[in-house]
Amino acid sequence: MQITEAHKKACRKLGHALKPVVTIGSAGLTDALITEFNTSIEHHELMKVKVNASSREERDKIIEKICAQTHSTLIQRVGNMALLLKLRPARDSKLLSQI
Repeated sequence: MQITEAHKKACRKLGHALKPVVTIGSAGLTDALITEFNTSIEHHELMKVKVNASSREERDKIIEKICAQTHSTLIQRVGNMALLLKLRPARDSKLLSQI
């Protein structure tokens, strides 16, 4: 499914109240973290990730890597928080009914 700007806007609205599910610390992206992220995003579809990095460039690189490795989409990044989306197939998606 193609994610439109209207979908992104709706996701930002839903994501505002979310708490970060995964925190990426000083160890960076590890295999265990990717596994945990995949498990969580498959269940939630839309989730916040907190990225603790020393610079904006490093945070952006980590967010890009996690999106690429997990096939998720960056909806929004504000400071050290990223809102990521990975939709289930339409027949299984609970989020699609909300946006």
